[in-house]
Order: sequence, then C-alpha cells, then structure tokens
Amino acid sequence: MARNKFDVDENLESPFDIKHFRRAMVYIKRQKKPMLIAFALSALSAAIGLSAPLIMQHVVDVTIPAKAYEPLVGWSALMLLTIVVSVVLATIRSRIMTKVGQDIISEIRIDLFKHLQQLPFKYYDDRPQGKILIRIVNYVNAVSDVLSNGIINFILEIVNLIFIAAFMFAVDVRLSFVTLAGLPVFLGVMLLIKTRQRRAWQAVSNKSSNLNAYTQESISGIGVTQMFSREQRNEGIFTRLAANYRFEWMKAMRFNALIPFSVDNLSTIVTALIYLVGLLALGPADITFGVILAMSSYAARFWQPILNLSNLYNSFINAVAYLERIFETLDEPVTIRDNPGAKALPPIQGQVTFDNVTFGYDSGLNILENLSFDVKPGESIALVGPTGAGKTTVVNLISRFYDVSGGSIRIDGHDISQVTLKSLRSQMGIMLQDSFIFSGTILDNIRYGKLDATEEEIIAAAKTVRADDFIREFEQGYLTEVNERGSKLSQGQRQLISFARTLLADPRILILDEATSSIDAKTERLLQEGLNELLKGRTSFIIAHRLSTVKNCDRIMYVSNKGIAEAGSHDELLARKGFYHRLYTAQKMEA
Repeated sequence: MARNKFDVDENLESPFDIKHFRRAMVYIKRQKKPMLIAFALSALSAAIGLSAPLIMQHVVDVTIPAKAYEPLVGWSALMLLTIVVSVVLATIRSRIMTKVGQDIISEIRIDLFKHLQQLPFKYYDDRPQGKILIRIVNYVNAVSDVLSNGIINFILEIVNLIFIAAFMFAVDVRLSFVTLAGLPVFLGVMLLIKTRQRRAWQAVSNKSSNLNAYTQESISGIGVTQMFSREQRNEGIFTRLAANYRFEWMKAMRFNALIPFSVDNLSTIVTALIYLVGLLALGPADITFGVILAMSSYAARFWQPILNLSNLYNSFINAVAYLERIFETLDEPVTIRDNPGAKALPPIQGQVTFDNVTFGYDSGLNILENLSFDVKPGESIALVGPTGAGKTTVVNLISRFYDVSGGSIRIDGHDISQVTLKSLRSQMGIMLQDSFIFSGTILDNIRYGKLDATEEEIIAAAKTVRADDFIREFEQGYLTEVNERGSKLSQGQRQLISFARTLLADPRILILDEATSSIDAKTERLLQEGLNELLKGRTSFIIAHRLSTVKNCDRIMYVSNKGIAEAGSHDELLARKGFYHRLYTAQKMEA
C-alpha cells in the first residue's frame, strides 16, 4: 500500500525493454499512409536543400573566376528556388505530422480511459487519483511527439546523413574522413551517459507524479484544510515536493545539455580541421577554395542531423519513462470482468443467497468468513453493526465490485460470477455512501443511469424521494447547473438527487448504503413515505447507523466478527437482548 502515498515514488512493475516500443508501433501503423507522405516530402525537401552547396561551389570555382557575371543571376535564382521549395515542402509535412501526432494522442488516451473504466475498485483503493490522472494527460502528451514526428525525423535524419556523406565523398574523399573523425568521440559520450540519463528521467517522472497527486488531494480536501488552518503546513509539503521535482529536473537537464554541447564543439573543431587540412596540409595546388567552402558547409550540415538525432535520443529517453507508466497502466489486469462463457442474467425476482462466502481486501486478512444467508424476493434486509465490520463489503460483493475469495453468491439461483456484469448491475439500484454529483444539470444527474428516461419519469422519481420541492426552488429548476461533486448543493440535497438517480432505474434489487445519513429528521420522515412504496416487491439491502430508519425492515442482520452475529426482526432482536439490543439502547440514550 506504500504507493498509495503522494510522497512515495512509484516502482515499475517490470523493467523497460524494446517490446514496449513495439507496442507503441501499433498506434503508429494506424497512421502509416500520412506518415509515408510526410516522409516523402521530408526526403524531397532534404535532397533539394543539399544541392545548395554544390551550386555555391560551382559559382566560386567556375562562374566567378571566369568572370561570367550574367549566369550569377540564374544561379542565385536557382538557389533561392531551392530554399523556397524546401520550406514549402517542410511546412506541408509539418501540418500533416501535427494531425498525425494528435490522432496518436487521442487513440492512446481513449484506450487508457476505456481500460481505467473497467479496472476494479481495488485498483483505485491502492492509488491516489492524481497519480492516475497524470498518466492520461501529462504522460500521453509527453510521448505524442516522439511517436509521430520522432519516428519520421529519426528515419529522415539517417537518410540525411547518408545523402550528406554521399555528397561529401563526391566532392572530396580526404576532407570527408576529416569530418567523420569526431564520430567516435561523440559515440563515447553517448555510451557514457545513456543509463544515467534514463534513470534521471524516471526520477523526474516519479517526482512529477508525486506533485500531481498531492495537488489533486489538496484541492479535493480544501475545506478540511481551511477548517483546521493547515494552509501553512500544506504549503511546506508542496514546497518540498516541488523542490524535489525541480532538483530531479535540473539533474536530468544536465544530461540533456551535455549532448548538444558535445555536438556543437565537435562540429566547430571539425570545421576548423577542414580549413587547416585543406589550406595548410593540401594547399591551393591540390584543392580549390570552392571545395573547402563546400566541404565546410557539408560538415556543418553533417553534424546537424547528428545533433537532431541526439535530441531525438533525448526525447526518446524521456518518453521511455512515460511509456513505461502508460503501458504499466494498460497492463493492469481487469480482475472483475465477464468470465468466459458468461451469460446474460435473465429478469430476476430478487432472491439472494450467500453460500459460505469468504472475502478479504488484502491477502490473509479476511473481512468475512464462511458467511451464509438467504434472502427471499421482495424482502428488506437491514445491515447494522460496528464500523468496519463488513456491512458495505456485503453489498459490494452482491454488486460484484469485488470477487469473493471463497464460496459463492447467487441471485435467483444464478452464480453472479457466471453472468455478465452489465446484466447483473442493470437490475440493481445502488446508492453508495459517496453521493457523487457530476458537473451538468440536475436533470442530467438524475438521468445518468437511464439515458432514455423521459422528463416525466425523472420528476416522478424526484417526487418519490422528496427532492422535487427543493429542486423547483432553484431559478432554473431541473435545468440548474451544478459543479462537480455538487459544491452548490447541501450534503442532504446531493443525497436526495443521488437517490432519485438510483430509483429511476426501477431496480429489482435495491442497495442503500447510508442513504439517509446526511438528511435531517424532517426530510427523512418524508423520504420514508416514498421508500415504503418503493420497497414493495423489491429485494432491498439497507445500511444505516441510525436504527430508527431500519426498524420496519423484514429482517435485521447484525454484522460482526466476520459474519452475521444475529438476525431477526426489530422486535425479535430487542427481545434477545444481544448485540442489536445494546446498540439500539445506546442510541436511544444518546438521543
């Protein structure tokens, strides 16, 4: 559980290898046609651009010595044309690759989001939301250019090197070898820093993830922060995380800066050697000034692709750290899914059977052990007991948000592990403790679980749970815009809207987890009237700490000690003077 903390670096589940990059090629291959066009345009632009030094050499060695000034205008126009055509082709190519890059970003991000939608609750229990969010947004952005322009540019720069080398050797073999003399030094520098550079960017990735996680957590808990005057302490924590990120970033950038520094200096030294060898060692009798001028131009051009390749290498090293995180997320197993051969659950009556069910969130630590009970269709069951005993766990297992460790759960005789999740959950109405409100209108929030619901059905559901009155008090009524998590609404209003959303689906099995915990006593009495009608003919599981809300349930189960300590009606359990009696008596005394 250590990775569930914002100040703990994530460890990769497996080391990076080339297969991760091959997996990324799946997205690249989908853009094969535009990328081939872009590559052709780039190659043509490069070839045209490389003709400029040859034109310059001809002018210096032939046209000017012959004092043929009239052709100079034509040669100048031709050189200008090569520049214009090269720029136009490069612009078209850039526009194509911008679209390709955005298409790749979109596909990776959609695949990530789809996968996250299917991951079980346990995945989110173990990780801060900020560390998940950064993978969908920041990390995908970071790899997009490498997976689009990076591939094209890598191939193009190699082609450029081949073209430039061919032109160089065609002009002068001896000075060409002078140009190539700096390559061994450059390769030595690359080999020396590559491992440390990758580790440095992995560290940057970790610190960025930590900073993002704490920022998200702080924004979500801003009310608690201000309530306890924690602003100054939180600023100190954020400052420390930001300083860690800055330190790792600067360390990684030092490695990045070393490569262009090496290339620039090697290019300068090689160019100086060309003039030195050409003018002093060979001399005017053996080599013309036009050749030296052309070779110095080609030498500068030769090292430019190497610098570009080194920058691409830097980008690739950076992207590797992010690709590792992206594919780690995509490789996260979807443990709660339709099993092979799963069939659709037919329309149910609502019989629920627990048969020797054992379950624990962590291996070796069971919350429930050998739990067995049977609920008849239409029966209302209240789950009460101490905090942490497993009440919410029971209803989570019925909905198959988690899989049991042992035993089985059946609905109308069907093992829920052998039916499709959609057919199971579509026949359930589930209201968890967290009354989550999405950004949008109140109408959209109630309709969230039944998109084809009419406005009349939505209003009817709101009236049943006594939400209609307060909704109509808003100026825009049901069309009132609410923020994410419903910050404009009271906690009680949020719960009533969530309750209406649950009831709208007209479920056969109704699960209410602390559904009335934030509703005042007057509203609760009104809500109970609607609930009494709603619960008729439906199997229901109700979790509530306020026992006044569950007195009328058909059966009350006291959950404790990894199972059901006692069960019966309200009157039966009071007569036993056991766990429920003590809990009920204690609440009456507190009241």
